[in-house]
Amino acid sequence: MRETPEELDKLQSLLDSSLAGSTAHLRSIVEDRTITAAQLTGVLTGMCTLALSTVTAKGEPRISGADGHFLHGRWHFGTARSAAKARHLAARPAASVAHMRGEDLGVFTHGRVEELNPEDAATTADWEELLAYLKDFYGDDSFDWNREVVYYRLNPHWMTVYAPDLGKLTGT
Repeated sequence: MRETPEELDKLQSLLDSSLAGSTAHLRSIVEDRTITAAQLTGVLTGMCTLALSTVTAKGEPRISGADGHFLHGRWHFGTARSAAKARHLAARPAASVAHMRGEDLGVFTHGRVEELNPEDAATTADWEELLAYLKDFYGDDSFDWNREVVYYRLNPHWMTVYAPDLGKLTGT
């Protein structure tokens, strides 16, 4: 868990407001089957496979997989700079991601991506911290981190979690 108390508070507020503003149908499924922000950050460690949804120039949805890392209360993921999803996100930064573990966990997020290591511009202030984490996770020589891959942070405006049994997720 890398979240500060302020980040946990912000994430909890997002989870609460997202659920409160959801449809009655979704609330009937998720209410009493969710977890807190602190519990969520304890469960989402390491690499989490994401289903990433982008939109083409014709407005057609596209879904693909991505390695997701939940850090500081937000999803971070990367792809090849030449990938279709990179082109989609550059032109239309709205995205949705889902991380599911069978029937035990579903984390659904909508937001806008922020490119962390642009090829022709300055990186974000926290890129070096994230890059150190990624190199530790994947290995220092896995990629040409400046030219081959582009990383994004999904800044969420909506997120909900379905987790009917925390014990199944934590082994307790």
